[in-house]
Amino acid sequence: MNDVPLVKSFLPTRNGKYQILAYDSGVEELPHLALVAIGTEMDGVVDVRIHSECLTGDVFGSVRCDCGEQLESAMQHLEKHGGILIYLRQEGRGIGLINKLKAYNLQDTGLDTIKANHALGFHSDERDFTPAVEILNSLGVKSIRLLTNNPSKLSVFENSGIEVQSRLPLNIAPRPENEFYIRTKQESMGHWSKDEE
Repeated sequence: MNDVPLVKSFLPTRNGKYQILAYDSGVEELPHLALVAIGTEMDGVVDVRIHSECLTGDVFGSVRCDCGEQLESAMQHLEKHGGILIYLRQEGRGIGLINKLKAYNLQDTGLDTIKANHALGFHSDERDFTPAVEILNSLGVKSIRLLTNNPSKLSVFENSGIEVQSRLPLNIAPRPENEFYIRTKQESMGHWSKDEE
C-alpha cells in the first residue's frame, strides 16, 4: 500500500465533520479510507476505530451482523472525542461480497458464520489489518486508544511503532437476528463481550 493519500476532502456527516483521505488498496475503485475528525491532534493519544467494509450492514442496515451499528456507534464516539475511523475495503471478513452472500445462504441452513466460511474454502477470518497501521504511521500517530472487541486488531500493533494505550469497548446490544452471530464471534474468535469489560 502506498502510504501517501490519493486525495483528501472535507466530509460533513450526521456524526461529525471529517477530513476523508483515500489510500491505494490495490483495487482502483475501492480505496482504503481514513476519516479524521476535525480538530483531532495527532501528537497525543488518538481514539481509533478500524472498521472493515460491510456493505449489507453499513449501507443497507442489515441486522444479520452488528457491523453497521458498530460503525454508527464509533462515529458518534469520534464526533464527541475526536479521532480517526479507518475503513478497510475487505468485505465479508475478507472473502468479498459474493462469497459473503453465499455464506449467508449456508448460515440459513444452520451453519454459523465461521463454519460457513470454512465450507466455502476460506479461513475463519481472511482480513489483513496492516494497512491500518500504515495509514496511522502516514498520519504521524504514535499512541492510540483502540475501539474494538476484536483481539486480532490489538495484535497487529505489536512492533508497529504505535502504542495501544488502551482498548475502548464497542458493544452493540444483540438483536434476535444477530444474537447467534455475535455469540459465535465471542466463543469461536475470542471477541470480548460486554460481561468481560
